[in-house]
Amino acid sequence: MSKIKIGIIGTGYIGSVHGQIYSQDSRTEVSALFDVVPEKAERTAQTIGGKVCRSREELFENCEAVLVTTPNKTHVEIASDAILHEKHVFCEKPFAIGIENAKKLLDVANNSSKVLQVGHNRRYAPVYAKLKELISNDEPHSAHIKMNRGELKNPVWTGDVNVTGGFLYETTIHLFDMMRFQFGEIAEFSAYGSQHEYPELDEFSVIFKFKNGFHCTFASSSDASWHFPFERIEVFCHHRTIITEEMERLFDSKGFDHKTHNFDTYWCQMLEKNEKWGYLQEDKAFIDSILDGTKPPVTAFDGYKSVELVESVYQAIKTGEKILFE
Repeated sequence: MSKIKIGIIGTGYIGSVHGQIYSQDSRTEVSALFDVVPEKAERTAQTIGGKVCRSREELFENCEAVLVTTPNKTHVEIASDAILHEKHVFCEKPFAIGIENAKKLLDVANNSSKVLQVGHNRRYAPVYAKLKELISNDEPHSAHIKMNRGELKNPVWTGDVNVTGGFLYETTIHLFDMMRFQFGEIAEFSAYGSQHEYPELDEFSVIFKFKNGFHCTFASSSDASWHFPFERIEVFCHHRTIITEEMERLFDSKGFDHKTHNFDTYWCQMLEKNEKWGYLQEDKAFIDSILDGTKPPVTAFDGYKSVELVESVYQAIKTGEKILFE
């Protein structure tokens, strides 16, 4: 069987992460690289191989599947171009910046027979996969969720809204997608936000109600320090609490008194980061979808819904009104 030829557009940190994984997958070959800074592509090629291309067109001529791992605001234009060139596409999060752009890319994806998978890696992380398994067997009532950053200074572009689209797009969107994955569709929410350290809204508090009756609080801060865990989900079930601490571990405590049964996924800490964070699994799933002709686990619609949620939170803060979903 011939290997699937992978082209990577954007050879920064995350492009190199995916490239390393595909350079070691027996089903794939990293065949082409393109970056607006050619020196970056040349350095990446030295470690994972691939032809350094002078243009996007040249890259398309040398691959079957394209990884879009460029700055956030470029995703829609590049991913659309790749699909229109009849390429399978893996598009890193966020799917788009702005709801109209998200609708455009969703339409392009829906009108193509090619695979488009969105890079919400946390869905594959063993800690979150275990949480999904546990709550599928014990219906949760509510939760408290947080996703913080310590700063928006390193790398410097994380604090540039012209690159990221805003703090919610760069960081919080990860667990916005995770909420929908774990708990279902959202019915309504109220949101509050403020600006402190950076020239954008950088602190958020949200109360969500889901269509199945589940509800949760959600907090996200851009300058909370890197105190562990910077992301955490506490789920409350029937005399039971399930807690995640980043992608390092999960605690499951249940019982009627202080002598509770505790389950600790200490083994997750032993995994390599690419597997612990779900990158290895999501990259495998992308190739599985191409070879099997099946829908990817994280679809263009999933990507669209995460953008819709980000934009709705910004809207709720701006207007002071509760957001209702049909």
